[in-house]
Amino acid sequence: MSEAPRPRPSKVRSLAKLKRGQRAAIMKGQDSGRFMDLYHNILTVAWPFFMLQLAALFLTINLIFALFYAADRGGIVNARPGNFADAFFFSVQTLGTLGYGAMAPRTLYVNLLVTAESFTGILIIALFTGIIFARFSRPFARVLFSNVAVVAPFDGVPTLMFRAANQRGESILDASITVSLARQHTTIEGVTMRRFHELKLMRSSNPLFALSWTVMHPIDEASPLYGLSLEDMELADMEIVVMLSGVDEIISDRIYARHAYWHDEILWNRRFVDVITTAPSGLRVVDLTLFHETREHQAGIGITS
Repeated sequence: MSEAPRPRPSKVRSLAKLKRGQRAAIMKGQDSGRFMDLYHNILTVAWPFFMLQLAALFLTINLIFALFYAADRGGIVNARPGNFADAFFFSVQTLGTLGYGAMAPRTLYVNLLVTAESFTGILIIALFTGIIFARFSRPFARVLFSNVAVVAPFDGVPTLMFRAANQRGESILDASITVSLARQHTTIEGVTMRRFHELKLMRSSNPLFALSWTVMHPIDEASPLYGLSLEDMELADMEIVVMLSGVDEIISDRIYARHAYWHDEILWNRRFVDVITTAPSGLRVVDLTLFHETREHQAGIGITS
């Protein structure tokens, strides 16, 4: 069974582990342009809040037009004079182009309002349709990363390993992955900054990523991790940052995935349990229920995908 990683003592969130649309930081001192970034906010807000926003906009428009309709006490056929509810529901029918026939415009004033609201309705429907389609059509990856990374000998060299799987079971074409070591560095002048060092991988690209991919970085003399202990990694607040990209075969669009491993999520002298088998039909089976499982490394046992 895998060892559960110890909770990280720092309260700082890993940027690579943020969920899609989740803020990376609280920005202070922004310029006034943030109020014009409406489209980005609409695309990143959660679906329940997004639907509430659409409903609120729809109700607000109808309430505004209902106020104008109610100003003409006899301007709507079959509506009770001065009744706001009748004016509101007449606005709903007009904006939605329902046309039940029970209520109709009578005066020139109301006909002009109907004209304006009909045009507004066309714009609103077009806007709603475009925004909803944009949210649905955004490509995103369903790539699963192992909860932990492991360090074990591979060809006699200590090797950092973690694995990724495409949960859709379809191909990600021309997939590539970059792994970087993020660490706190203090200069001679006493300035502390976050530095990134790219880690060399045994295989950084995969022309047809459909199953499981074990990513390996040899910890040799050229590696930034060479000679470091877990205590050294903790003191330098080190983080292994993973970025994966490729073209989704179905939608023919580029997708991205990211993950990160802190020092307490790296297990030493352990290896991953094999997750790939073959079904009687000949198809390969990737058992994701065992995807995060590790066991103690034993000499003579190879690294599996």
